Amino acid sequence: MTLSSTARTTHSLKKSWLAPLLYLLAGGALLGLSTNLAKLAGDIQLPALAFLFWSISGAALILLVLAAFRGNLPPVNVRTVEYYAISGLLGVAGANLLFFSAVPHVGAGFVALIITLPPLLTYVGALVLKMERFQLLRAAGVISALAGAVTLAFHKLSAPDADYLWILLALIGPVLLAIGNLYRTLRWPEGVSSDALAPGMLIAAAVILLSVGFLPGFSLNVTTDRSLPIMLIAVQALVFAGQFLLLFLLQKSGGPVFLSLLGSVGAIVGVPVAIVLQGEAAPEGLLLGTLLIGAGIALLNIGKAKRFPSGQAKE
Repeated sequence: MTLSSTARTTHSLKKSWLAPLLYLLAGGALLGLSTNLAKLAGDIQLPALAFLFWSISGAALILLVLAAFRGNLPPVNVRTVEYYAISGLLGVAGANLLFFSAVPHVGAGFVALIITLPPLLTYVGALVLKMERFQLLRAAGVISALAGAVTLAFHKLSAPDADYLWILLALIGPVLLAIGNLYRTLRWPEGVSSDALAPGMLIAAAVILLSVGFLPGFSLNVTTDRSLPIMLIAVQALVFAGQFLLLFLLQKSGGPVFLSLLGSVGAIVGVPVAIVLQGEAAPEGLLLGTLLIGAGIALLNIGKAKRFPSGQAKE
């Protein structure tokens, strides 16, 4: 191998893990911020469904305009419509409606923590579906991240004022996210880019949430006599636009298991924000949990780099 080809291989190897890592850190930070915005929405009596619907609609519009500007609008056919609908239900509408509804009852910090649970579910599913070969480092990374989440969540569940019904409902969200992670990889439409799929998924999610708004007990109404709800929705729309665009970029470059660590990074950001800015009590075991989650991200990233010595990071 020549010197130049060795240099190219080294550069490709660095790119194969650096880009997914950057997507992971940025996307996770936005996810952690999102859970805290949901807490603020609950504090000003903004219904979870209304907040989620208008935020998702705004994010869909932002990404649609961006896709149109780049000449890469979401394709519409039977295959892609199926992809948009199922991805939107699992990874956006269903999971986020559960999370946003649970935040006023269990706190933004707890929701940020349970979003760290999909890695184990995703990893097991990927092994069963033969999307992933067992590798000790990656398995250790997932277990470490999960242990960090369990350490933090255990203290929440053992609290005397724990709302078990909302805790159980919130825990359904990570299951939907894990299934969504696997589905998006398995059914990714051939030849369609990330920035075309993201707005399509959000549009589908908005339609699903709109239909929920017609059910008894739900409302999409937002009070317009104050500017704060509108401002909060606008900020959440921007956060969602960045979060879901990064999600698809990470899905393509990192695969479903690495993608599932978004929640772990989200917890590292979301829990401190909930403590400092929202006034929530710091969970016991926060330092240990954060260290375990950080170690898990490092191990999974190292394991990914070792899997692709030629720099061809394909899942």
